[in-house]
Amino acid sequence: MISPHVGEAATAIEPSLGILVAAGPRAAAAPGEYALVIESVREGYLLHYAGGRIVAGADPDLALLAGDYLYALGLERLAAIGDLAAVRELSDLISLAAQTHGDGRPGARARAEADALWLACVTAIAGGSSPAHELAKAGLRAEQSGARAALLASAEAAAAGSGIADELGRAAEQLESVKEPGLG
Repeated sequence: MISPHVGEAATAIEPSLGILVAAGPRAAAAPGEYALVIESVREGYLLHYAGGRIVAGADPDLALLAGDYLYALGLERLAAIGDLAAVRELSDLISLAAQTHGDGRPGARARAEADALWLACVTAIAGGSSPAHELAKAGLRAEQSGARAALLASAEAAAAGSGIADELGRAAEQLESVKEPGLG
């Protein structure tokens, strides 16, 4: 049912989030697999909230189902690798993204918070989580006003500590709502 709607991206989009995770030390054993997981889950997210890059023209219900499939695919592949910390991080990303889009926040605010969440979670998968990252996610969950800035700060700190700051910068450039110093 989905295959007639799968095609090449309308514009060349660098898989910057996949490149970010693949560059991290936690993904060193299987960088391609981590990149595939993140880009699959990103496509699932886009199908839920913005319109897919690869899956296009599907009716809303089919797009939602395709997005769910891509979420499950990503989680299953991480579980197969045996990276339970990444499974947890990806689960937090999916649930917190749903919260930001589903609780009545204005569209621009939801996108900005979700983009900061994506950068922070992918960086945590790439280089490891931190207490600051966990506090930032808790702040987003509680709808605290500084949660977005805390997520971006945790992403920058994790990227600097893991040697992937350049990759984080390139990923941030592709996310239009991220306009923080040091992140594009």
